Amino acid sequence: MPRQRTGDTRARIQQAALELFAERGMQQTSLRDIADRLGVTKPALYYHFASREDLLNSLVEPMIAEFEAYAAAQQAAAPIPPRELLGSYFDLAYRHRALIQLAIRDLSVLHELKLADRFIEWRGTLTTLLIGTSPSLSDVVRCMVALGGLSDCAVMIDHEPVAELREAAVEAAYDSLGRP
Repeated sequence: MPRQRTGDTRARIQQAALELFAERGMQQTSLRDIADRLGVTKPALYYHFASREDLLNSLVEPMIAEFEAYAAAQQAAAPIPPRELLGSYFDLAYRHRALIQLAIRDLSVLHELKLADRFIEWRGTLTTLLIGTSPSLSDVVRCMVALGGLSDCAVMIDHEPVAELREAAVEAAYDSLGRP
């Protein structure tokens, strides 16, 4: 039987960790639990990851990089039609829904990785792109409802076809902005 490539093993470890973190929470999941799920020894995990936190970072770093690149690209492309921006934000949240669900369910993940401030910054960038730099309180509230509701739909609704979900969520988010 051919040996698995290191990248394949690493990806299997990451997938098992993500599943267990989602099921139990990060604090309640040990490297032993992950090794048992995969049917490997704990030292085999240490070959790929020095710690549970290192493993979590390996899961989250690509998402962080994509969110940062997304925010920068949206700023560079401004002005962007609101529906287009909302649609691309839905797509981004949907791609990373498993990790976002983990962060929502296990707030220690947000704290451990210092993600809360980053999410607030990204959301602020999108808010400015959607409603400008001197919005009214009503505009800010509408935008927060639009972005929050949109990302919640992308992350929490999993029983609908994604194309239909995207269309309905983007339309509802756009309507929340109160634009004609």
